[in-house]
Amino acid sequence: MINEIFEFLSYGFVLRALLVGVLISVCAALLGTNLVLKRFSSLGDGLSHVGFGASALGVSFGVAPLYIAIPAVLLAAFFLLRLNKNGKIKGDAAIALVSSSALAIGITAAKLSHGMNVDINNFMFGSIYTISGQDVVISVALCAVVLILFSLFYNKLFAVTFDESFSFATGIKVSRYNTLLACLTAVTVVIGMRMMGALLISSLLVFPSLSSGRIFRSYRGVILGALLVSVSAFLIGIALSFVFSTPPGAAVVIANLVFFLIFWAIGAIKSRLGRKR
Repeated sequence: MINEIFEFLSYGFVLRALLVGVLISVCAALLGTNLVLKRFSSLGDGLSHVGFGASALGVSFGVAPLYIAIPAVLLAAFFLLRLNKNGKIKGDAAIALVSSSALAIGITAAKLSHGMNVDINNFMFGSIYTISGQDVVISVALCAVVLILFSLFYNKLFAVTFDESFSFATGIKVSRYNTLLACLTAVTVVIGMRMMGALLISSLLVFPSLSSGRIFRSYRGVILGALLVSVSAFLIGIALSFVFSTPPGAAVVIANLVFFLIFWAIGAIKSRLGRKR
């Protein structure tokens, strides 16, 4: 078993997958905590569908998918925020409208041009082992930008996550930081689609923070717990996918589900013991 693991780690494509996967897991845990606390976790799912549609269009026209997907998803994130704030279509309805439309457009464009080829399937279901050297450079650079911006504006994002009205009253530009959060989420979703696929990437944003929230109560505690869960679930999922020859994205989601059930059980036990006292 140990020899198999060392052999697994000796491949270059595996090391590339691990590097990008850990970085994406960290970014998703940080941003997902804010999205879950703001009850806007469905944004990740909606943006992933937009990312798939844009990637499908890029493949259809012979353009690198990331060059189409990143600006398209950023624009969609900004549009959804404006629509949710000022439009008559609110919340989940707006996300469903945009995401389903983008998904339909992408599938139709792919079918009319080249059919549902391997590249499109990779973006739909994920294929982290096919990441190229250029993809690694782009992904690492974008993840670094996400982490730097999140660190720089940590206090402001914390404020608008818990109380937008109070933040606005104290002079914080609430709409600006909501837009920043949405844009960082958009970038994370796009680069994470290669790992998890458009159908599963939202789980990477939601599961770790939900699991951590079952035990920890402070904002910092939930974030640190989510980071631990996210990275651990990714590494365990990748290992299980290698041992049992299963899709990596699905294995990571299953690992996250197991973590959630364990944390849920621990939280329930703590709550019961607290009531007895």
